[in-house]
Amino acid sequence: MLPSMIYGLIFRGLISLIEAAPFILAGFFTAAIFRRFCGYETTRRLFGEGTRWALVRAWLLGMLLPVCSLGVIPVVRELRRAGIRGGTILAFAISGPLFNPLSLLYGLTLSEPVAILSFAGCSLLIVTVAGILWDRFFPDSATHVVQEPMIQYGYRRMLSLLLTTARDTAGACMGWILLGLLGVGLLGAVLPSNGLQHAFNADNPVAPLLMAGLALPVYATPMLAMSQLGSMFQHANSIGAAFVLLILGAGVNLGGIGWMYAEFGFRRTSVWLLVLLSIVLGLAYSVDKPLFPRDVEPANHTHAFDIYCRPFADTELNPALAFQTKLERDVPAWQWRPLMLLTTIAVSGLILKVVDRQGRLDRWLEQPNESAGPGRYDTVIPAPVLGLLCLSGLVAVSIAGCFTYYPNPADSLEVMTDARIGALSAALTMNPVETKYWAERYDDWSRKLEVGAWLRHGSLSEYHRWRTRILREQLEELEHEVEDGEREAVTRLVAAISRSHRRMRRAFLEEID
Repeated sequence: MLPSMIYGLIFRGLISLIEAAPFILAGFFTAAIFRRFCGYETTRRLFGEGTRWALVRAWLLGMLLPVCSLGVIPVVRELRRAGIRGGTILAFAISGPLFNPLSLLYGLTLSEPVAILSFAGCSLLIVTVAGILWDRFFPDSATHVVQEPMIQYGYRRMLSLLLTTARDTAGACMGWILLGLLGVGLLGAVLPSNGLQHAFNADNPVAPLLMAGLALPVYATPMLAMSQLGSMFQHANSIGAAFVLLILGAGVNLGGIGWMYAEFGFRRTSVWLLVLLSIVLGLAYSVDKPLFPRDVEPANHTHAFDIYCRPFADTELNPALAFQTKLERDVPAWQWRPLMLLTTIAVSGLILKVVDRQGRLDRWLEQPNESAGPGRYDTVIPAPVLGLLCLSGLVAVSIAGCFTYYPNPADSLEVMTDARIGALSAALTMNPVETKYWAERYDDWSRKLEVGAWLRHGSLSEYHRWRTRILREQLEELEHEVEDGEREAVTRLVAAISRSHRRMRRAFLEEID
């Protein structure tokens, strides 16, 4: 049992790091933009520091920037250096990881749109109330600003951005990020395999409370949280628990909480966490019944939270081999690249810390070069303007990325063919592990199919929604029949899924034509 727990901790932590790497890179890059391009004064104006709209601006900027609860740590650290009040910083820290263009589209098309928009409105209410209370009880939470020299133009300015990113990546922020990953790793070691299938049923009155206990150490990317929300709506699980998962699971982690305690102190952070939990749980029980899907039969289980449990059974004879096999299958080759880039930047930062302990390179970059002006073909763009352009570029890239992450329906259907063959072939051989593996990918691509169609046509009819929904329900039933060894039921479901796939394919391709 002990080896499976150890490998479970490493596996869950590593998978979360791989998924988080793009968001962490975006967070460090955003923090460097605020420091080197925008400057602290522009950053303060951008967040409306000292105005009544500061909390709303923090919420809106958090919704736009592509960060997660780990990637937001270097950004809030930079906001702290800029002298922004604690209420605004914590509002951004919560709202930033919850929604971005990718996850919002995913949620609007795959869950109940009214519920997702209600969740977004509730998140604004949470950060506003918590931020107002923080600033009222702790009005002296802003730090004294020491403005760093701004580099006006040229290659030095661009080099300073890379230098700052590398140094920060190898600094204390990475320690807090690793602490956040430790939380989900510990859950993967402690929680037994498939141990959360019945914890969040709709008829469980303490489901939101249980979710609060799970969500605080959990790390979930915005996309993963939205995917789990979609599964909970599909199974008519507790909507209050789904809301807690989104706010606390995607918005908070142990690393962020640790940074708050180190930065703001024990008393202030404890009070803020108590207020946050009270508001979140109050809203969770308020929306539980009104947003409950009426057209879905409640299920008494869900596999949505298996990813937080131990990935290997206690009876696994060779956990090391199971770890290697599962890692190779669950992580495609392209998904390692952001982690490799993050590692390269972090190693570069460590080398800089060793070679240039006194910061001579930074001082050289910041020195004004009076003798040399802009080159003949140079266009001098003010640093704050360039910083805002970079931030706008991050938002634009995340929006453009939607069309890459969600391909057009024809491409999605082509990829689904392999997943369908894998799932149905594994089911006919009564192999539950292979069936679950391929069925999950089949299910995921059916969701991407819907989002891709919605992106390109601006809408998705109920007819198309029902075609994919019927397929997903049959897939889940197939998994259970294979686990139970019901060969006759499996044969019947394989034929039914093949028919449903043909009808779904015809519906989406006719829409393209």
